[in-house]
Amino acid sequence: QVQLVESGGGLVQPGGSLRLSCTASGSIYSFNAMGWYRQSPGKQRELVARSTTGSGTNYSDSVKDRFTISRDNAKNTVFLQMNSLKPEDTAVYYCNALVRDGVTRLIRDYWGQGTQVTVSS
Repeated sequence: QVQLVESGGGLVQPGGSLRLSCTASGSIYSFNAMGWYRQSPGKQRELVARSTTGSGTNYSDSVKDRFTISRDNAKNTVFLQMNSLKPEDTAVYYCNALVRDGVTRLIRDYWGQGTQVTVSS
């Protein structure tokens, strides 16, 4: 089984920056993709940014040019650099990984527990 642990959330003023980190551990053969999603109260979980192995990255239109996703493959870690934060960015941010299991070789989605990001004056 794979575990994802996020960190880096917190309270920040509009226009500020945060960097989220997510580290995966467990039975991992390879990553097909890693990414970040977010969910606000009363809303569905939505894609923020995603890094697909061998393909590249994609972003929600609402965060493009402000957020940057990156990966440290040696550490099984994905980052989300968030700049120029807006109040509407307030949400719980979840790490996601599409993983080929090291034992079964099946591909499964895994989710972290989430980290709260609050953008407010």
